Amino acid sequence: LTTDNCLMSKRIAQLVAELNEHNYRYAVLNAPVISDRAYDDLMRELIDLEARHPDLIQPDSPTQRVTSDLTQQFPTVQHDVPMLSLDNTYSEDELRNFEARVRRELPDEALQYVAELKIDGVALSLIYENGLLLRGVTRGNGVQGEDITPNAKTIRAIPLRLKERVRFCEIRGEVYLDHNTFEAMNAQREENGANPFANPRNAAAGSLKLQDARLVAERRLSFFAYAFRAPDQPAPHAENLTRMEALGLPVNPHHKLCDNVDEILAFARKWQEERPDLSYDIDGIVIKVNDLVQQNKLGATAKNPRWAISYKYSAEQAETVLQNIALQVGRTGVITPVANLELVQLAGTTVKRATLHNAEEIQRKDIREGDAVILEKGGDVIPKVVRVVKAKRPKDAVPYVFPETCPVCESDLVKDESEVAIRCVNPQCAALIKGNIRHFASRTAMDIEGLGKALVEQLVDEGLVRDVGDLYSLTLEQLAGLDRMAEKSAQNVLAALEESKRQPFHRVLFALGIRHIGATVARTLADHFHCIDRLRETPPEKIEAVHEIGAAIAESIHTYLADEGNWAIVEKLRKAGVALASESPAEDAPKPLDGETVVVTGTLSRWGRQQVQDLIRALGGTPTSSVSKKTDLVIAGERAGSKRAKAEQLGIEILDEAAFVKLIGDNGA
Repeated sequence: LTTDNCLMSKRIAQLVAELNEHNYRYAVLNAPVISDRAYDDLMRELIDLEARHPDLIQPDSPTQRVTSDLTQQFPTVQHDVPMLSLDNTYSEDELRNFEARVRRELPDEALQYVAELKIDGVALSLIYENGLLLRGVTRGNGVQGEDITPNAKTIRAIPLRLKERVRFCEIRGEVYLDHNTFEAMNAQREENGANPFANPRNAAAGSLKLQDARLVAERRLSFFAYAFRAPDQPAPHAENLTRMEALGLPVNPHHKLCDNVDEILAFARKWQEERPDLSYDIDGIVIKVNDLVQQNKLGATAKNPRWAISYKYSAEQAETVLQNIALQVGRTGVITPVANLELVQLAGTTVKRATLHNAEEIQRKDIREGDAVILEKGGDVIPKVVRVVKAKRPKDAVPYVFPETCPVCESDLVKDESEVAIRCVNPQCAALIKGNIRHFASRTAMDIEGLGKALVEQLVDEGLVRDVGDLYSLTLEQLAGLDRMAEKSAQNVLAALEESKRQPFHRVLFALGIRHIGATVARTLADHFHCIDRLRETPPEKIEAVHEIGAAIAESIHTYLADEGNWAIVEKLRKAGVALASESPAEDAPKPLDGETVVVTGTLSRWGRQQVQDLIRALGGTPTSSVSKKTDLVIAGERAGSKRAKAEQLGIEILDEAAFVKLIGDNGA
């Protein structure tokens, strides 16, 4: 190293250590010692130095928490030790039965238990080697999970480097969202015209599955560690909790070492009472045998450890007044009744709406406007009306009559005898049109950036767009004339529409919003039929003959494409240049990436991330998100970062965009 490089290396190492310590104080100890501005100044200095000296970037640098790489699929990873689910108990008697079983299995042995809060979040396994975070894996099915390392790194409470150089350890814990963050997130979503999340757990689970780590970072997820595993370290569980704190991991402070079930129950009752005061959701407590040797003796069933159990609280309830019943019209025309309520606190969040599910549910429970109602929200359940307090019913309350016409277009509603749902089937209904356009423009479909709910509302209300095909006829003058649409914003939307024409056929098929046609089914159909014309000409029984395509799917797509109105939309898309076919690969067509595992990092000028992933598959390769010894090729675009560096260390072939284009030749046209 030159003298300059040595000085830069020392300064970068100093900044990394300092910023990581500030992250620990902020995210784990909740005791920051510098201002946000001072932190940002240090971060800017580090970013500038790393940009000038990319070879000096450290793996635990806070700049490596959020990468610019998009991940279109998460690799599956086998857990070294299965992540078993806990058996549940709901009563004191069941908890005493658990202790009795443990004592029968371990007669004459002294027993202690650790009681902990059961955080209502998402389980995550973290693997550290030589103190550095190597991998973050979801629980999955308990045997295998998904490698979501880039997303795990965005969680500031999770250290990229432990405070001690532990050769190997696995940390298990719970990813969650605190109430303040959750409510702020939902407020922002509603302001942007997006649907709010049902509860913090759903939001956390969905966040971990996002394909862009930058979006995950914006969610401000939190983490509590609850289990520690390392070779030849059979310390009791209570000591391991302390050990994890010493390593710089966040451990929930509310846990207690108990000698018997009475002490466990006292702990459970205490936190059931104090549950509303917590800044995050819990749904009970977890009880574990403290001694790891005893845990091993007790063993496990195929699904549950015999040395641990959860004692779950009943779902929280609250009483409020149902002010009125509103009807929402979904993208597929389903009419969903929603209760608008007087604001009430429930399970740590402010509730102002609750689902009423359908007309039959309203009739069965005799729910009326003006009623005092009991709400419930437990686990993954969206707030719902459990029952009516009929003793408080106003004298003028009348039975609710479900309307016979659509609340948006006033066309007759239809009830399918095979299902509970009541639908609006008018294709010209503004609600259906708006829902279809939002789906068409969504990230997993045509990915038209800037075409959000507010803009879609204006386009339909102003009569500029009557279906998704009309989107490609919009002009700069039309868009710029709308509220809150400056010329630059209008240009960006037109550019996004033009870019969307490069989406492959299977995404276009999914974007059409045909009932029962999800993204996976759309890919299967596109791979088999290769063009929309051939698909239209195929009778439903032959569509059903395709592997994994059922009768309902076959009938749905046949009916949709046979409809002249729908086909007129398809023709508009064809005229605009949207891909309605994929090339049928010849049997002897060369596949330059046949059998190769390929990672794409950085930004490519010729393709978007989804497009290059699809291209790799078409050329016989398998796109993955992380570089390992099994990787055959790395395609490095502009601003390629840590993945390129890791590929260089492993001696993996790296191609820039120009070299990749040369490799695939005409296949990339």
